[in-house]
Amino acid sequence: MIELTGTSSIEIHIKGPDGNPVTAAAKLTLVTPAGQIYREETTKNGTANFEGVLAKTYTVMVVAPGFEQEVRQVDARGASSTINIQLRAMSAEEAAFTTGLVALPPKVQKELGKVLAALHSNNPAEARIHLEAANKVAPNRAEVIYLFGQYSEQSKNPKAAKAYWTKTLGLNANHLMALLSLGKAFLQEDKAAEALPYLKRAVGAGPTSWRAYAFLADAELRQGSTDEAIQHAERALELGHGQAENVQPFLAGALARHGEKDRAIAVLQSYVKEHPADARVTKQLENLKSASIGNGIAEAQGTSEEIDDAAMVEAASRTEISNWLPPDIDEKVPAVEAGANCKLDYVLRETGKRIEEFVETVDRFTATEYLTHESINKWGMASTPEKRKFDYLVSVQEVTPGSLNVDEYRSNSNHAAVDFPGGIETRGLPALVLIFHPYNVGSFEMSCEGLTHWNGKQAWQVHFRQRSDKPNRIRAYRLGLMGPAYPIALKGRAWIAADTFRITRLETDLVAPRPEIRLFADHTAIEYGPVHFKNRKVDLWLPQTAEVYYDWRGKRTYRRHSFNNYLLFAVDDKQKISEPKAAQELPSDPPTGPGTAQP
Repeated sequence: MIELTGTSSIEIHIKGPDGNPVTAAAKLTLVTPAGQIYREETTKNGTANFEGVLAKTYTVMVVAPGFEQEVRQVDARGASSTINIQLRAMSAEEAAFTTGLVALPPKVQKELGKVLAALHSNNPAEARIHLEAANKVAPNRAEVIYLFGQYSEQSKNPKAAKAYWTKTLGLNANHLMALLSLGKAFLQEDKAAEALPYLKRAVGAGPTSWRAYAFLADAELRQGSTDEAIQHAERALELGHGQAENVQPFLAGALARHGEKDRAIAVLQSYVKEHPADARVTKQLENLKSASIGNGIAEAQGTSEEIDDAAMVEAASRTEISNWLPPDIDEKVPAVEAGANCKLDYVLRETGKRIEEFVETVDRFTATEYLTHESINKWGMASTPEKRKFDYLVSVQEVTPGSLNVDEYRSNSNHAAVDFPGGIETRGLPALVLIFHPYNVGSFEMSCEGLTHWNGKQAWQVHFRQRSDKPNRIRAYRLGLMGPAYPIALKGRAWIAADTFRITRLETDLVAPRPEIRLFADHTAIEYGPVHFKNRKVDLWLPQTAEVYYDWRGKRTYRRHSFNNYLLFAVDDKQKISEPKAAQELPSDPPTGPGTAQP
């Protein structure tokens, strides 16, 4: 092998989201392929120069106040090169919290990093140990006390959480996260009057925080101040852009209550265009359109209050520290009706028949897939969402008696290779329902928890867990196309329609982490709904939305998939459907998962 030994110069320009140079000093670090720090420079007026560096490829890490850290590959094998790097701004909450953290002693920062990791893993006992260690070194510091509140909230002690957040404000009256947390806590208790003072202060402390305006809009609407609610919701949308999209249905409800029906319809139409699989908002739009002049306001009010408060508060809360990962499915059993007799064998048998019908009917189906991706940083904050649109093809076949196979192919509208954020492809979502196929159901411990309601209809609530003495053929993680596959044991819960035995919702979690591949969390929630295929005169229940959360190889990620424009090709269909070109143009060694399904 011939190794380049010459030198090169690299000029790096750092720009903000608006394309203008970042004037604040940014620290740039060149790291060799072996992982060693090679050179560090600080920008002047947005530019840094590395002169006389060895001609090879490097990784450059960029750290600038108020912006997310950026990591980029740099090829310095030529005589000189010029690189432009555009940074993404931190959210107001992240910037405020990070500023407080970096002011703490390094030992305390390290302990708080462990606190956040423990909270992310839903391990409050571990978080408590590191919180006490941090408080011993730096007693009564606002960031430490604030995280005691987060710990208390996760420990199901809301009274203590509010006490800690109140104490945080005694140490720092403008602590944005404490103000938001207290405001949200009172909203969740339906105490809008008590939430208002904290949320008004939050807007003052974080004038660019879309979450502060969203929470404030909610509180004002609950207090009957519709004009103020509309104003604050519109400001939240201006500041939050894609992250604040769940504010749109709320804003539509407020506009309808204010008598501005046409504007409300326009807002909902814009939202539904980007989220065609959101059935609840689609229903809200239909109700608003069909409402008569005499009772339109009342109908709109009922619809908005039914879904928009909860949806908006949930969305605005998701990126708060420790809230990025939903609770483990075994942390709390959802309530069921008393006295309902669930015959598990009968439910599993009838559900299995529906899954068998699905496999027998389907050879391939296509859909349009919309993906929203958020990276979660070490403080539990989400990045600006990245969005993708794919042409999605799924093939379900019984390859040998007793063995099912699910293949997936994705391409973009130009049939180019897929581009998944972070180089990690989500696969295996269609295979999860096959847990209930007669071939696989015996590999799981099943229990019927009772009868409940899902989307207004009765449903059997069934818990499942992979058996250790049976083969795991549902989910695996794979490193690279040809790398080894690591089967992942799953547990979860399904909601099965009591009248049709169709699976309407499915949630899964890891039975246990897999530290050997650095997999510490994998939570999936899929909503299913009926799809009518006119050409086949058949109705199938297929995924409408899927939310995926994972902590793998040091990357914490939240993804939302939605599907529409389904087209079915049955087993006896003679038409040949070519695979998207992406199937032949995959990168040479991408990480795949979570998680490659091999049923």
